[in-house]
Amino acid sequence: MTKGNTKTAILALLIAGIAVTANAQDTTRPEKARGAGFAQIDADQDGRVTEAEMIAMAEARFAARDANGDGVLSSDEILAERRAKQSDRATRMIERLDSDGDNALSFAEISERRDPAELFARLDANEDGAVSEEEFAALKKMRGHRGADRDGHSGRGHGKARN
Repeated sequence: MTKGNTKTAILALLIAGIAVTANAQDTTRPEKARGAGFAQIDADQDGRVTEAEMIAMAEARFAARDANGDGVLSSDEILAERRAKQSDRATRMIERLDSDGDNALSFAEISERRDPAELFARLDANEDGAVSEEEFAALKKMRGHRGADRDGHSGRGHGKARN
């Protein structure tokens, strides 16, 4: 890989990481509102982000993920980060939906947010009381299918163009 391609790849990874971080931020607190990602990258706080600042942020993010400091990310390190994020997400979900305070989610608590009957009604476009493969496929296409494909990819790119 050439030096230019390496810089481009680093910048792309950094921007993707910032987008994910910005989406996950708690926007109820002013310091976590939109723009916090920019301020985090703008190391000298001059209101401008230089290429050097972006590369430094990307390197710092990589180093934080590289638990053993060997300069590469193993599958264990990647999985550990993913598990931590999933754990945080599950905790927030329970905090948000747990209406009876038992620190667990019942079917009723989850259904309050996503009513299965409402979903079925949206899927059953011709209102015949059943969902055909065509109706199911139409909904997936309309939503920009976020589920896994047959290769196990989650639908967030993975080198495949969306139609």
